[in-house]
Amino acid sequence: MKYIPPISEIMTKNIIALNRDDDLETAEILFKRHKIRHIPVVNGEVIIGMLSYSDLLRISFADAVYETEEEVDTLVYNMFTIEQVMVKNVITVTSTTTIKEVAEILAEKEFHALPVVDNGCLVGIVTTTDLLNYLLEQFK
Repeated sequence: MKYIPPISEIMTKNIIALNRDDDLETAEILFKRHKIRHIPVVNGEVIIGMLSYSDLLRISFADAVYETEEEVDTLVYNMFTIEQVMVKNVITVTSTTTIKEVAEILAEKEFHALPVVDNGCLVGIVTTTDLLNYLLEQFK
């Protein structure tokens, strides 16, 4: 039988997360600074939602203005909270879920990221980029 590794072998463990009380401007800064597209929203270590960069784009002009023109986004961001914009009822996986199972979930649900939760605590995040990098490693 072929060994199919658990997602813990490829997931991102150094998690960039937001708290429910953070503002959307902080979220945009984190997206741009870390060059990421998905951020888990937590209450302590418990995940309560996911915010994607495309969620921000839906309510703002985040990519349509120069980086120095922050007042437009700030105005829009002050109209919404993270909890209003984030996806709630997030599907999660555990660190022992196989890479194949995660790929199936991402493909079926058309998600691009899944939080990894063990014993109720967020321990990582896995993205389609993580899966693609894993696939590329198989061809070396």
